[in-house]
Amino acid sequence: QVQLVESGGGLVQAGGSLRLSCAASGGTFSRYAMGWFRQAPGKEREFVAAINWSSSTSNYADSVKGRFTISRDNAKNTVLLQMNSLKPEDTAIYYCAAQIIPTLSSRARAYDHWGQGTQVTVSS
Repeated sequence: QVQLVESGGGLVQAGGSLRLSCAASGGTFSRYAMGWFRQAPGKEREFVAAINWSSSTSNYADSVKGRFTISRDNAKNTVLLQMNSLKPEDTAIYYCAAQIIPTLSSRARAYDHWGQGTQVTVSS
C-alpha cells in the first residue's frame, strides 16, 4: 500500500506562486494515477488536477486551468503541483491522492490512497 506525504504549503500573497510536492513510498508509484484535491473550511473536498502514470494525460478543474500545472517524476516517486497567480479563494488544505484504476476522475471516492494534506493560505 502506498503512503503519501505532501509538502510545500505555506502563506503567500495573492498573485504569488507555490509548488506542492507529494512523495510516495511503499508501493509501485508508476502504477498509480495521481491527483490533487483541496478542502477549504466548511466546504467539501474538491478536485484540483490529476495525471496518468506516463504524464501523457492530465485533467484540471476549471477554476485552476491556466494557473496550476501537475507533473510527476516516476524515478523520484514524486508528484508536483505548481501553482501560479494564486488567489485568496485557493486557500485550502491540499491533498495528494493515488488512484489504482487510472480514470483521472474528479470524484474523491475514485481515489484509493490519501496523504495528510498541506495548508495553503493566500492573503489578499
